Amino acid sequence: MSRAPARIGIDLGGTKIEALSLDAAGHEVYRKRIPAPRGDYAATLAAVAGLVREAGDGTVGVGIPGALSTVTGLVKNANSTWLIGRPLQQDLENAIGREVRLANDANCFALSEAVDGAGQGAEVVFGVILGTGVGGGIVVRGEVLTGPNAIAGEWGHNPLPLPQASDLPLRPCYCGRSGCIETYLSGPALELDGGEAALGRYAERLARALAGVINILDPDVIVLGGGVSKVARLYEEVPKLWQRHVFSDQVATRLLPPKHGDASGVRGAAWLWERPHDRSKIAG
Repeated sequence: MSRAPARIGIDLGGTKIEALSLDAAGHEVYRKRIPAPRGDYAATLAAVAGLVREAGDGTVGVGIPGALSTVTGLVKNANSTWLIGRPLQQDLENAIGREVRLANDANCFALSEAVDGAGQGAEVVFGVILGTGVGGGIVVRGEVLTGPNAIAGEWGHNPLPLPQASDLPLRPCYCGRSGCIETYLSGPALELDGGEAALGRYAERLARALAGVINILDPDVIVLGGGVSKVARLYEEVPKLWQRHVFSDQVATRLLPPKHGDASGVRGAAWLWERPHDRSKIAG
């Protein structure tokens, strides 16, 4: 009997690029992480192509810190700004010699955690990336929502709700706006605020920002990813703080750490080639 081809996932992050290969049963058979060649588009293409060659034969899914424009097919909204305006999918396919599926990295993260992670079995999962940048992804009944503008879940570039004195003046963002959630809740923003000493203020800002998500989406589960997701106290403090901002007498939404840790994004990229009913076989 012939072996089913592997599913290869690539997580193209702002500071690192990670590759993973899953077998037909969803088991990891290859994984490697390298530093991202920041600011160098050609080197980024070469790095991804090299990882795919090492991973071997199989389908290729890539999670990126942005999205493809539905009008031009070029990268937009990427905090890895050297990708913006580039025909990344076409260039990767030319470099690799295979069809490539691209998706937002937060969508990949949310998909991984919804399939067989912290959100397994939940109808609506909101996945959050709190890393070099801030993003969100929505999975409903095993399907990633993208939307007609390819921006569903693009939470990090909404304004931080209810700015307080400590939030002012509004912080400028690379996107050209000011006061974006990303400028307050990214890993670099936390470090700028003072790291561990600023965690109380960070938790309060995160609670305000996630309350807006709950009021609109009302998810069963919110899963945190990215480097800041490793801060254990957030899972106890934030749900206590968001209650005052949620339009309900009680909040049943669960805030959880990722089951698959920092591998979730790359696992979700590999799952981009799976139909929802196929993924349910793995999750079950």
